[in-house]
Amino acid sequence: MVLFGYILFVNREYQYSFINQDIIGNLLNFLASQIIVYFIFYLTNGRMKQQQLYYEQIQQSERIKTSGQLAAAVAHEIRNPLTVVKGFLQLHEKDNSFSADRKRHFTLMIDELNMAEEVISQFLTMAKPDQEKITEIVDIKIVLQSVTDLLHSYGHLHDNRIELKVIGDCTISANIIELKQLLINIIKNAIEASNYGDLVIVKAEREKGFVVIKVIDHGRGMSEEEVKSLGTPFYSLKSKGTGLGLMICFNIVEKYNGRIEFKSLKDHGTTTLVRFPYCDRAKAKYKRNLQK
Repeated sequence: MVLFGYILFVNREYQYSFINQDIIGNLLNFLASQIIVYFIFYLTNGRMKQQQLYYEQIQQSERIKTSGQLAAAVAHEIRNPLTVVKGFLQLHEKDNSFSADRKRHFTLMIDELNMAEEVISQFLTMAKPDQEKITEIVDIKIVLQSVTDLLHSYGHLHDNRIELKVIGDCTISANIIELKQLLINIIKNAIEASNYGDLVIVKAEREKGFVVIKVIDHGRGMSEEEVKSLGTPFYSLKSKGTGLGLMICFNIVEKYNGRIEFKSLKDHGTTTLVRFPYCDRAKAKYKRNLQK
């Protein structure tokens, strides 16, 4: 623009004769070329973001696939000997010939075996085929109210209060049991990450054809590296965590064509966003009637 202004207001015909013959036309050509360059940049930038998102989804799919294969390979083989050992320990626990101190040891070992069985059950949950899912129209407000009521007493252990806010009609197509499992895991993690007396905020609303559930805590937060590692088997920021709970969350969200994101800043808390496609009750009912 400075160059065209210089040519226009300072007589430089002998240097810029071609431009000077039609300075308005050349100015329009210049502006048009800049618009085209910007348009190309905009498309390229959008394409790069899509490729990055696609790459992240592939990584997550590989994590889930690896966990499923591992579960199918070893879960049953581990569970069988655990069941035998647990059975004998339970017999010894009830045997009066053992002292109370020995029985306490048996109880401790049984508790640890129960923990191992729970981990195996989580693996088997991830290994379930997609054909087993049974969906229904779920009202997110009702489910969130049920989950927050359930976790209300858990939050009181550290004086954490849960604030729930649902805006508009938020209905999705999912399995209500798996959906509750997902939300319990996420909200429970938010409570455990919060400081004593912090508020945990749970919101749900519709955004461009999606139902977006936000769980906000004001805890210690996470670094970018920690956020990228979430969902990896056996990666957990909790001292006694296995990382499988969040892995199951990713599996459930993917099963119902959703998406889960984490926005976190160290020492400033974390916001977990879960997006599911919105399902209109009337349209879903009409489709079912047509199928019948």
